[in-house]
Amino acid sequence: MPEAYIVEAVRSPVGRKKGGLSKVHSADLGAHAIKGLIERAGIDPGIVDDVVFGCVDSVATQAGDIARTCWLAAGYPEHVPGVTIDRQCGSSQQAVHFAAQGVMSGTQDVVVAGGVQNMSMIPIGASMIAGKTSVSEIHFLGRWVGPNATAINRSTSFTAPK
Repeated sequence: MPEAYIVEAVRSPVGRKKGGLSKVHSADLGAHAIKGLIERAGIDPGIVDDVVFGCVDSVATQAGDIARTCWLAAGYPEHVPGVTIDRQCGSSQQAVHFAAQGVMSGTQDVVVAGGVQNMSMIPIGASMIAGKTSVSEIHFLGRWVGPNATAINRSTSFTAPK
């Protein structure tokens, strides 16, 4: 069975809520990271078999297939497909797992995997509050979503800033 390797890794800059990156379209954030990845890896973007991205809330600027939108916003070839995964706080991790599975199965050779979320534009849980008007309903959802992120952070040894 073929083995899968992470050849290169990059991330977008980290910003503050309502900070300098808050108005940047999610596709542009993802495109920036993809461009950096392709450049650092030194590969021809035309050899990429797929783009797999995680995104918790596929609404507004993250609607549709944000993985493919990021790829196209980066200016890369249209023949490369993309798929977006929503597995909540584990979305990007799942994207990497699916990419590895594609390579290990022998059906793909090069896959770009990652994730995108602009928390200032699309706060976590935004897709669950569509149509809600009560502040108490929105606050409840915020508390409901929070423990999930904490549980995943604990299981992967990451800590959330206080």
